[in-house]
Amino acid sequence: MTDVFDASKDHVKPLVEKKRSPLEMVDDYSEVMRCEKCSKNPFDAFAPKPLMIYSFDSQLDGENVLLLLRKHPITQIMKLLTIMVMLVVPLFFSQISFYYLMAENFQTAILLLWYLITVGYSLESFLTWFYNVYIITDERIIDIDFLSLIYKNVSAAKIDKVEDITAVTSGVAQSIFDYGTVHIQTAAEKSEFEFEDVPHPNRVTQFLNEMLVEEEKEKIEGRVK
Repeated sequence: MTDVFDASKDHVKPLVEKKRSPLEMVDDYSEVMRCEKCSKNPFDAFAPKPLMIYSFDSQLDGENVLLLLRKHPITQIMKLLTIMVMLVVPLFFSQISFYYLMAENFQTAILLLWYLITVGYSLESFLTWFYNVYIITDERIIDIDFLSLIYKNVSAAKIDKVEDITAVTSGVAQSIFDYGTVHIQTAAEKSEFEFEDVPHPNRVTQFLNEMLVEEEKEKIEGRVK
């Protein structure tokens, strides 16, 4: 009698294994990433394995963002306070004697101009914080300096060009809120990168070191892209 094929036996394996994404593969070699959940918030200052689709100038085909960094939100407190002051300043226009000597149309124009300046400053402050980012991909480190709506500077270096990584935390505020600057020395065209005032600088440094180790393993095993 012919044996009946039993697909439930332990030795039977699926013919096709599910292909893993780079965001899943990074957990294999990075202790830092294994402890982090995928970021779903587009406004995160520390965004590991972001699920949002990020694209940037000079992005390579098949290059995946593993960590996106911005300045810690606490560094924007002074700008936020400035905006709040600018919003309440018009309430004190009544204390200026010559303000009431102006025609009503001029008073309205001054108020509109003041609030227009406030909105412009607020928008510029937000865009500068949001688009000034530091990116670590599975291939490179990228520093994007957003200086204005019409000008930005993008610097990049391959992971295997990184030579030295140092995290610097100084002052009470940086110690309490866990942010600082990561200095990266490279053998690339741009010899030094600075990830300024980013959250969890020690974790960033550890992750970069883990990537360097993995890069060396890929070279030895012939898995370099």
